[in-house]
Amino acid sequence: MTVIYYEEDGDLEVLRKKLIGVIGYGSLGRPIALNLRDSGMRVQVGLHRNESSAIVEADGLTHDSIPIVARTSSVLLLLVPDEVMPQVYLEQIAPYLTRGDTLIFASAYNVAFGYIEPPPFVDVGLVAPRTIGAAVRAKYLSGESFYSFVAAGQDASGTLWDTVLGLAKAIGSLQAGAVEVTMEQEAQLDLFIQQAILPAFHHVMTTAAKLLVNQGYPPEAAMMELYISGELNDYLERAATNGLLHALRLSSLTGQFGIFSRLD
Repeated sequence: MTVIYYEEDGDLEVLRKKLIGVIGYGSLGRPIALNLRDSGMRVQVGLHRNESSAIVEADGLTHDSIPIVARTSSVLLLLVPDEVMPQVYLEQIAPYLTRGDTLIFASAYNVAFGYIEPPPFVDVGLVAPRTIGAAVRAKYLSGESFYSFVAAGQDASGTLWDTVLGLAKAIGSLQAGAVEVTMEQEAQLDLFIQQAILPAFHHVMTTAAKLLVNQGYPPEAAMMELYISGELNDYLERAATNGLLHALRLSSLTGQFGIFSRLD
């Protein structure tokens, strides 16, 4: 049975006395660091190369090199891109890990496929928002919430879930709900969307655009109808909120007939 965690499952107090190190201050690192801070957590930022210390300072957060943050933080959120994370971990984080430390990932890719192999004496968990970084911050500020995946990769301390759910609550996810998965499932689901669904979507859109333009429809009108107007986005938002069938019911009878008669 699928487990979904909500507000009452997370306890911020388990994190109050811990120093949380956010490694990376990019599109996801910055929103998560700010949400943690605004939830009363102690946060410091480890800057990856080419990231600006001025932005961190303007946000009112402290920062240092990744090795120093790794050595002084008991909870580390690894939020640099997947493609550079193994090298960052191996050279700047792994040498400074001690018993009782916790590694939290927002993408399980490197752990699931063996590019990062944490030592057996640390906790390894996952808190993976199912939205873009900008929405993580915007929804937190507006009092809304967002879905996430959570996982326990390695519970060396026996208290990993307390940390994972505390973090999920602190960044603003448990009001909507956090679905428990395995590290492998998160990585595989993410790749499925990226390699199966999104390519099909892009192919349909580009093929449809070429077809319409070649048939003499104005390019502006074709693009407007396909996606620029935002109508498709509105449809998907209704489906996300109320389900696909409910979204269909809100379409015209002509639209419903067109969809149902061609589903097969």
